Amino acid sequence: MRYFILSLTVALGLSGAARSDEAALRSVISSQIEAFLAEDVDRAYSFASPFIQRKFGTPETFGTMVREGYPMVWRPSDVTFLDAEVIAGKLWQSVMLRGPAGKAWIVDYEMVELEDGWKINGVQVREAPEVAA
Repeated sequence: MRYFILSLTVALGLSGAARSDEAALRSVISSQIEAFLAEDVDRAYSFASPFIQRKFGTPETFGTMVREGYPMVWRPSDVTFLDAEVIAGKLWQSVMLRGPAGKAWIVDYEMVELEDGWKINGVQVREAPEVAA
């Protein structure tokens, strides 16, 4: 029972953090997307968590990975912020991005709060559901 109460308290606390920091989360993600659009990989890399920075080593390697693996993040034609939520103790901000070919994607950004603010700790990409006109 203690574990359940502790888990519920942590989840509720994180959910409150997600709501109160929504503008900050959106600002970080928007700033990284703007940097990609400007092909400023150094600036885009600065919004990545230390974990991501260690994983890719240099801004150039990081930029190449995004450009080649995530064209919808590299060159979105439309950006729509959806909900932020806590899943399994991690804070995720969902964003609908329309890629260069016009296809819509949901990109879930894992966000971590560090001493110097929010950082992007990874993404998960899935196709957006088709919307009937």
